[in-house]
Amino acid sequence: MAIVGSRSATAQGLANAEAFAHALSDAGITVVSGLALGIDAAAHRGGLAGAGSSVAVVGTGLDIVYPARNRELAHRLAQEGALLSEFALGTPAVAANFPRRSRLISGLSLGVLVVEAAMQSGSLITARLAGEQGREVFAIPGSIHSPLAKGCHRLIKQGAKLVDDARDILEELKLPGRAAVSRERDAPRDERTRAVLDAMGFDPCDLDVLVERTALAADALSAMLLELELAGDVSTLPGGKYQRLR
Repeated sequence: MAIVGSRSATAQGLANAEAFAHALSDAGITVVSGLALGIDAAAHRGGLAGAGSSVAVVGTGLDIVYPARNRELAHRLAQEGALLSEFALGTPAVAANFPRRSRLISGLSLGVLVVEAAMQSGSLITARLAGEQGREVFAIPGSIHSPLAKGCHRLIKQGAKLVDDARDILEELKLPGRAAVSRERDAPRDERTRAVLDAMGFDPCDLDVLVERTALAADALSAMLLELELAGDVSTLPGGKYQRLR
């Protein structure tokens, strides 16, 4: 299964990519992506964490890691998964090579999952190629206010299958997998924690908005948000905003 998306992904998008990849990999499915920053890297990490592992199709020669900050991830893929390139050793990172390798990402896969994509995202090229190759196309919906959800929403309007759980993909492809796939949901620690998460929704919001929605004192709410962040339920964003992750 190919998993692709924005290089400038949100915290929620990164969490979704890694969670879907991990779940599919646990079901015995190999996760394919392009070793780019953002969604690609998160998908590889999730794939490597499960039984199915992960394959990276790169746009350079195999002796060059691009982007350089993914060097450690590339070495993990070489040891625990695979790296694949159609380019000769020594081929540098040339912009035209990255859309070209997209046909290999989709061609190796039964389907392509787009996690986050703006309207001009290269991930939409991969999705188009998947359709031309007779592969299934899946997309995760997002906030109507997020520019990184616009590409996914367009794909859904064009016939891509909306998914919010890895099981949706397995069922569509008629793949039972080697392990049961289920969403990871932690039980709330108390009713107030659940109330804060419900008040947040899944769109970014700041402390003042949460104070107004929950009627809790700012200092008490800050302490709860720190606890939720440490538990992996909430992520902090630039500008003093918070986003619920699950």
